[in-house]
Amino acid sequence: METATRPIALHPFTVADAERLLEGRVDPLDGWEGGYSFTDEPELLAEYLRTVQRDGDPAPFGPYLVRRHADGPGEGAAIGGVNLFGPPDERGAVEFAFGLVPAARGEGLAHHVVDAALVVLRDAGAAVARAECDIANLPARRVLEEAGLVEVGRVDGQVLLETRL
Repeated sequence: METATRPIALHPFTVADAERLLEGRVDPLDGWEGGYSFTDEPELLAEYLRTVQRDGDPAPFGPYLVRRHADGPGEGAAIGGVNLFGPPDERGAVEFAFGLVPAARGEGLAHHVVDAALVVLRDAGAAVARAECDIANLPARRVLEEAGLVEVGRVDGQVLLETRL
């Protein structure tokens, strides 16, 4: 199910999408804006496929493609990804991660991406959203903090942040 907040939309990855990207076939219809892929994307998509094979579709958890919101027919350009590492743990917490291609950074879109991810997590019944990022990644930290996440710890060069949903 798509989650949209102007100016972006989150589209759940399908098995076919994940297999295609892992095979190195980036479909021109994906419309990647400004470059792809992220260094951790193959690992995340491979884990998604293992989860589907083992347990079935994890939706609404799993990987999402971030697209610019299209005003007319068709879909907007792909500008990044979100992964929701669910289902919730014993505390009701779900970790999430996000990334935008370099060409889409600095436009305020990350705020919309994080807000949309929090909506999906809340609607899925998560009680706590958790994220981590490099301590030195000040733009990502600011986006997460402005979305209501607060620092709860630091481990191995990473800052850990959480918010109650």
